[in-house]
Amino acid sequence: MSDNQASTGAAPRTKHAQLARPNLGEFGRQELAILGAPCGKIKDLAARLLPLLSPELRVTYVDADHAAGDDAAQGGSGGQDAILQAGAAAELTDKITFARLDVKRGLDKFSQQEWLQHQSLVLVNGNHFRAQQQLVILDPTKPVEKKLDRLTNVRALLLPEGVTEIPAYLRAHLSASEVPVLPLHDAQAIAHLILQEWHAAAPPLRGLVLAGGRSQRMGRDKGKLTYHAGQEQRARAAELLAEFCQDVHVSCRPDQVVELEIAGLRPLPDTFSDLGPLSGILSAFRLDPNAAWLVVACDLPFLSQTTLGHLVTQRQPARMATAFQSPENEWPEPLITIWEPSSYGTLLRFLSLGYSCPRKSLINSDIELLATPAPQELRNVNTPEEFEEAKRDLASPLTSSPRGKGQPDN
Repeated sequence: MSDNQASTGAAPRTKHAQLARPNLGEFGRQELAILGAPCGKIKDLAARLLPLLSPELRVTYVDADHAAGDDAAQGGSGGQDAILQAGAAAELTDKITFARLDVKRGLDKFSQQEWLQHQSLVLVNGNHFRAQQQLVILDPTKPVEKKLDRLTNVRALLLPEGVTEIPAYLRAHLSASEVPVLPLHDAQAIAHLILQEWHAAAPPLRGLVLAGGRSQRMGRDKGKLTYHAGQEQRARAAELLAEFCQDVHVSCRPDQVVELEIAGLRPLPDTFSDLGPLSGILSAFRLDPNAAWLVVACDLPFLSQTTLGHLVTQRQPARMATAFQSPENEWPEPLITIWEPSSYGTLLRFLSLGYSCPRKSLINSDIELLATPAPQELRNVNTPEEFEEAKRDLASPLTSSPRGKGQPDN
């Protein structure tokens, strides 16, 4: 440490930006290792659980192939087909009802997280791999006494038929924990526990008002326009979101921060610039990659708490996003959407491919697309003429005008 640092108490310099990281395990956000039994019994349990879990979740099973390893050790192909043996680094096969990717490169933590980023639950053969949480089968033929270091967060103990006692070493290891004990044969009860805990661990919902655009067609800041009792539209949008979110930020340009603070709002300056609405969404995920973000544009004066409430109650955290379908076409509306944490990587991937349109990511991803309960509320206002028309309609007892033809300014 330099003398200057010591005297001023300044933090030591670091080469890397201090970024918030997603809460990932070995394979994903929510993962369960099953151990304490031979591999065949572990796979059998996974097969019995999948029909009960897959209607709600996208589930992956992770295992190792003993036979392929043994074959390779004896000089065989190790399960590689002719193409891989001939020198291909990878082989992608359309199997018509599914697709398969075989790669020669070994697994590493970062690659496997990327491959499985859209899986809502990963079941893991704990005989071969670790995971953040565990289900322990108390099979006498496969005791876990030498694997206690893997039992970091046991969610249930599963008793095979004829087993009634929990080993003393395991009771001691779990002394401070109240771990449910379930029969191994009761797949319904095990699946119910998994689903219950999965939903309890759903990402928290935070709010984001997009108000950092240049408002070029309007000629003045759309977030400062007033439609409702003199309240600025950006403040009204934040007020609507506050009913459903643990906190609300207003996406903005750096030069807007002071005025938003004076207005009593919580500014979130863009850390990704010149990308339109995507700048705000990515900046929100950079702030907190472990939250789901309910994103609303500031130019939606007809939007109601009822419609936002419908979006929130119909939220599907197991999917990348929950969005309304446009009343004009079949496309999702990206600027009234709940973006789940898994969408962060997808948005960055589309950006790396040259696409900054959030709608493109929604169209090409697994999302929950909802019919709009009140289509007129998705009407956005971009020009002075639309502004005057919107004020007249809002002052009228019936605001049934169709949505304006304009699209939100970037």
